[in-house]
Amino acid sequence: MRSKLGILVALMLAVAVARADDPRPTVKSVGDKVMCLCGCVAILNQCPHQGCSTHEEVQAVIQKMISEGKTEPEIFQALVARYGTQILAAPPAKGFNLTAWVLPSVGLVFGLVAVIIIVRRMRKSPAAPFTAEAPPVDPKLLEAIEEEMKTTGLGTRS
Repeated sequence: MRSKLGILVALMLAVAVARADDPRPTVKSVGDKVMCLCGCVAILNQCPHQGCSTHEEVQAVIQKMISEGKTEPEIFQALVARYGTQILAAPPAKGFNLTAWVLPSVGLVFGLVAVIIIVRRMRKSPAAPFTAEAPPVDPKLLEAIEEEMKTTGLGTRS
């Protein structure tokens, strides 16, 4: 009984691995890696527009290439040749597009360094203690205020 269960588990594992290594592209697998060019800024398979002509056109082109037996890289090359690099959901990591891959990491590192520096500076110099002493008042100014209050009647209590 145990051997049959072991064979069944091994068979299921082999089928799962075979499906994961399947090199044949599908419209869904390619559509998840390209953009819809109708202006919705969404991945082709997630285009929110009902009856989007661009979505249907690109899917038809992908389906045609799959039926011709092309691989995923060949399909991507053909789509880039036809529509330009803006069709790719992830830009190729070469040339100017390399900045799209490198810049977020560089920005994250600089931001982290800035936060560390700011926190260290805040810890080193504690805020000056609060002093309750008021600055000295000029006696001439104080006399002038009292005189003004007397003449206007604000200085007397009723």
